[in-house]
Amino acid sequence: MRPLSPSPSAEALAIGARIRSARKAQGFTLEQIATSAGLTKGFLSRLERDETSPSVATLVQLCQVLSLEIGSLFAEPEAVKISLADAPHINLGGQGVDERLISPRNESRVQVIRTHMQPGANGGDAFYTISCEVEVLHVISGAVTARFVDREIPLAAGDSLTFPGREPHNWEADAELGAEVIWTIVPATWRGE
Repeated sequence: MRPLSPSPSAEALAIGARIRSARKAQGFTLEQIATSAGLTKGFLSRLERDETSPSVATLVQLCQVLSLEIGSLFAEPEAVKISLADAPHINLGGQGVDERLISPRNESRVQVIRTHMQPGANGGDAFYTISCEVEVLHVISGAVTARFVDREIPLAAGDSLTFPGREPHNWEADAELGAEVIWTIVPATWRGE
């Protein structure tokens, strides 16, 4: 007896949002893409809302117009889950901290670090820089003071501070409360390799 092939899913394949996203990312209107692909504006609008299904020929035409690979419309998006308990411990030079990399090690677009700061923890004895465009410090609990060459900025639970990583800076956790913070660094500067 031959094995049966898998049954097709009863759920319709939702590709409209990906088509709309590609169109908008390239700055095209519905009318421009519809005209280039030989479709009506109404059909393309319904397709982007997943209210109709295109033929294979229509998909090929749309993908050519949008410079997309057909397979990209059907691929599952890459999603990586990292539990805090499984996140690798790292040390970026702070004193009195437990730092965990909570973004994937191989992610080069962004780096996210969760840091538990003991009371009085700090970023070291001197100002430092990070080779990144943007650094964001978000305080989950406790309090932290961000220090720059010309000023100090106190941050409490719920506060966020965005600044260029190349700006000389340092930080110190509250002497009584300590802090729990999230650092977001764009682009990633350390891969833990």
